[in-house]
Amino acid sequence: MDLQLTGARVLVTGASKGIGLAITRAFRAEGAEVVASARRNTPELEATGATFVPADLATPDGPRRLVETALAADPRLDVLVNNAGGGNAPDEALRDPFGGDDEVWAATAELNLHAAVRATRAALPALVEARGAVVNISSVSARLAHTSPLPYSVAKAGLNAFSRGLAEKVAGSGVRINVVTPSGTRTDLLTGQDGYGARLAATLGVEHEELLRQLPKQTGLLTEQLIDPAEIARAVVLLASPTMPSAIGENWTVDGGTLKAA
Repeated sequence: MDLQLTGARVLVTGASKGIGLAITRAFRAEGAEVVASARRNTPELEATGATFVPADLATPDGPRRLVETALAADPRLDVLVNNAGGGNAPDEALRDPFGGDDEVWAATAELNLHAAVRATRAALPALVEARGAVVNISSVSARLAHTSPLPYSVAKAGLNAFSRGLAEKVAGSGVRINVVTPSGTRTDLLTGQDGYGARLAATLGVEHEELLRQLPKQTGLLTEQLIDPAEIARAVVLLASPTMPSAIGENWTVDGGTLKAA
């Protein structure tokens, strides 16, 4: 299937590894020109041939500066993928029913909600010119708030609301806003020795490998295995494609059956 993305110009945030890296690879495979952003480059990202632009999107002016840098090189922009997210709350936040103090809440919101709002705001004029698309990466935690630290779940729920609301407001300009919602995905966040999964295992007093073995079934993944980031990337590329003009304000779950609502 020709997704009509050859030559399209795409900006992907949080692109150095995990889902963002998979998204970058998927767009490159479709013949798109990708500007990939993260705080640091990686050999894996460099190998994709994407143009790397360093940025810290957790800062108030980071998203705007990123978009301005990307557009200074070429004013075209067909697709924006707001993938940057996560966070690094202190270990004590994992034991706190609130998920951390005000500082943790603010930092989590900056990266998981405000960065997407700011990047989209900065990119919107170029996207209107291209009649382009925005795809935001959410999390099943937005609808199953008990499955992750509360600040993260709330920020992702806010991202969902922002995405749907903005989709309504800008659809007349030809810009489509959509969301992809993954469940547990095989990324360094869960599998890395310094990631959230390892820290959660230590907090629970279980071996990291045992946590990873049990996690898919305990979180309702009917496949009983973590999701391949490439699956998330395929959903993103399809939603971004101009061959899907009626996909507006959608939230596509790629969750292995985690969410049980009909």
